[in-house]
Amino acid sequence: MAEILIVDDDSVIRETLFELLSEKYQCTAAATGNEALGLLRRKKFDVVLTDLSMPELCGAELLKRIVAEFPGTPVIMISGLSDQEQAEELRKSGVYAYLLKPFRLETVEESVARAIASQQK
Repeated sequence: MAEILIVDDDSVIRETLFELLSEKYQCTAAATGNEALGLLRRKKFDVVLTDLSMPELCGAELLKRIVAEFPGTPVIMISGLSDQEQAEELRKSGVYAYLLKPFRLETVEESVARAIASQQK
């Protein structure tokens, strides 16, 4: 079963994503980027689903660290900001997918499934 790490400082979104994805995947949740890094250093995850705007360690910085320390781990970024320039920068930095809030749960499920499938090739 694929391992998914969900990172969001908003407990409602974090819990919603956990409930949605735990039906098909083994899920772990983190409230901060630093907590996520600690989990990544202890366990391999198949996909990281993270918010962009978080205190301490933002999603963009988390992405950079994941690319550097855990290459090949797909990162799906979620943001409430519709900033095309930032989205393009994140794509150049290695983000697998960029989803805007409010997102459809089906879109999240599809993105996670595609990211997992890309690892199995």
